[in-house]
Amino acid sequence: MASFSGYLRARSDDDLVALLTRRPDLATPSPATLASLAARATSRSSLDRALAGVDALVLQVVEAVVVLTEDPAAPAPSVADVVRAVGADADGPADADAAAPEAGAADAAVGAAVAAAVDLALLWPDDDGLHAAPGLADALGATLAGLAPATSAGDRRRVEAPADPRAVLADAPAGAAQVVDALLWGPPVGRAPAGGPAGQAVDWLVAHGLLVRGDDRHVVLPRDVALRLREGRTHRAPALAPGLTSAPVRPDALVAAESTGAAERTVRLVRQLLHLWEQTPPGVLRAGGLGSRDLRRTAQALDVDEAEAAWLVETAASAGLLADDGEESPSFVPTVEADVWDGEDVPHRWARLARSWLLSARTPWLVGERDERGTLRAALDPELARPWVPRLRRSVLDVLAGLHPGAAPDADAVHALLRWRTPRSVPPRATVDAVLREAGLLGVLGAGALSSAGRALLAEDAALDAGDAAQAPDPAAALAADLPPAVDEVLLQGDLTGVVPGRPSPELEELLETAARVESRGGAMTVRFTADTVRRALDAGASADDLLARLGAASRGRVPQPLEYLVRDVARRHGLLRAGAASAYVRSDDPALLAGLAEDPRLADLGLRALAPTVLVADASTAELLEVLRARGLAPVAEDARGAVVHALTRARRVRGRAAVRARRRAADGGPVHQPDVGARAARVVDVLRRADASAVAVAAADDAPDDPREDLGARAAAVAERARAGRSGAGRAPTTGVRTTPGPSPATRDGGTSDPADALLLLREAAQARTLVWVELVGPDGRSERRLVRPLRVEGGRLRALDPRREAELTVAVHRIASVVPADAPD
Repeated sequence: MASFSGYLRARSDDDLVALLTRRPDLATPSPATLASLAARATSRSSLDRALAGVDALVLQVVEAVVVLTEDPAAPAPSVADVVRAVGADADGPADADAAAPEAGAADAAVGAAVAAAVDLALLWPDDDGLHAAPGLADALGATLAGLAPATSAGDRRRVEAPADPRAVLADAPAGAAQVVDALLWGPPVGRAPAGGPAGQAVDWLVAHGLLVRGDDRHVVLPRDVALRLREGRTHRAPALAPGLTSAPVRPDALVAAESTGAAERTVRLVRQLLHLWEQTPPGVLRAGGLGSRDLRRTAQALDVDEAEAAWLVETAASAGLLADDGEESPSFVPTVEADVWDGEDVPHRWARLARSWLLSARTPWLVGERDERGTLRAALDPELARPWVPRLRRSVLDVLAGLHPGAAPDADAVHALLRWRTPRSVPPRATVDAVLREAGLLGVLGAGALSSAGRALLAEDAALDAGDAAQAPDPAAALAADLPPAVDEVLLQGDLTGVVPGRPSPELEELLETAARVESRGGAMTVRFTADTVRRALDAGASADDLLARLGAASRGRVPQPLEYLVRDVARRHGLLRAGAASAYVRSDDPALLAGLAEDPRLADLGLRALAPTVLVADASTAELLEVLRARGLAPVAEDARGAVVHALTRARRVRGRAAVRARRRAADGGPVHQPDVGARAARVVDVLRRADASAVAVAAADDAPDDPREDLGARAAAVAERARAGRSGAGRAPTTGVRTTPGPSPATRDGGTSDPADALLLLREAAQARTLVWVELVGPDGRSERRLVRPLRVEGGRLRALDPRREAELTVAVHRIASVVPADAPD
């Protein structure tokens, strides 16, 4: 095969579908022809995306092929040549961070890396060997594989490099060999010492052609000298995947216990957060987000630090449980979905939070830090969204999913493997730490290892991404399998405490949240009953008999006498004072209870006035009156105009969530949300490309046929019409160079060139890679055309930089000024 575009045309439909699936940017928007697909695949932006997703070994393989094919006269390297170039057959050890390979394992790994690069169309093979995609050398950068740029080093060299550098180094002065060794495997640029023995050694190396002067203060090891010293190798050793075999392995029971404990704790804290904010909604800052004082109050109420409180707030908002109410003075309040979520069991509540966390683009770990303007970042700030965060969370969890169950690597090991997987897009270490911490808080990890619920969460996400919703597991079911069975009994004790021997059932948890205060949690939960907690239960509408009956039903034995006395005593005083609106009033059948209240200076702000020995009125609201009287140790209740008791409960506010994460989340009926089939779309694009390519070939053959008055004009018209239909069937347009804007294929010129924009771009890139000459037809501002013979150097950013050998000058021209490109007969 003579060209990259020819290689793409020769690939099967299945290969093209796989290529579009691996590099989805090639199919969006849909290319109209195979030439436009080839031009897009060799563009700088697409190559950068592809290189950002390959591992270090694939990157080494690609760099090796680019270096080995730098000389157009050199033969194309084979896979064996690449194996030798990356050092897979060397006797030396692999990288320090890599696992020691078995015999032949390095060769197999390099072969697999070559296959991966071919599948991504970064490399393409033919009968001669392997070739790099046009434009790949520019995308890799000037100092690929730790080698100096070939052109700059050659231009600056004043002394011809020796054929055998090692023989020359044998006679070098002291320190010269150490200087060369320091630059040999990169970086190839070093700072030249000023004087002394080291400076003399550098001067000697420059004089003998082993180094060149980059500027007054730096020296460069030329590329050809480095390759000779490396004995033809481009890399010291193959970059194999770091081994994580030393990671500790946790028992399954420990992982399950830690995971379920963290999951229950997160669900409970989010539930408390919703109840807290429905009673006292915090305001929204003018620039958006939650104020630092409101975050501090929330952290104190939940008994967590501010960092965890910020994460809980962000997670609840990502799940659609909290939102801005949109009022004139906006506040953050629970949404309608929060009521549905609160009615579910723990596994399904956790699954909704976990799915939202995995898909969320929010960065809670940045809360409390300052941005580039010096402004403090607030929780729920709209500017805390980063589109790469979901991909980072999947990448971190995928590292743990690839290990043995129970393996718990530390953050250093996880970051090292991520650095190997994507060396051109390494995530910051702080973000990896944050993701691991959040996964541990959520229960996706247990004791540092990926839990069964976490594995189900990842498997569900992967299945929905692949469009296979039927095979998606349920993370809620996985968590439920690890959760210990719920208990519905409490051990009541005579010291007004109770112990729940396990995970309380929803009914028991609701009873204890209403009538008791949690003192400790763990394998068992300890609660304490006080006068305030009993009064809270009575305020919620329970009577003393009802509360004692519910406690007796939940207790293994009878209710202890001290607890019964406490409930009866609080109930006896509960409701003796009743408050109402007038703005508010206080009345009692016992005048002694009201005596002195109106004259008490501590209650002066209430504006109490006596209407009768048994009635006082106040200027304050009923709620404020009740709060102050209860602070004095009294137990008033509210009543309506008819004297009936009104339980003073805060009105809960709800809004409809507008920005909740619902993608790939199970729908209300329990079924997964449908995802588009990426493979089917890629197959449709390939079908369009094949029909457009076949139409172009047919039209070109018809145009090249000799004129014959007896030719079937109807058949030719039908061919042209079919070509037009094929052009219209393309869902997108080829990248344009400005020469033509008509979508669809166009035939090549009779001399082997082209006027099609996509073909022209590809010809220029291939000529730049092969260092061959082409004829370009340039259109000037006045509309006149000029034909020039040039050697393309680089095609990037919509501009062509080329060398005109006849005029011995470089020119830079916008590609939309190029009307046609024709390969020259003679190479450079």
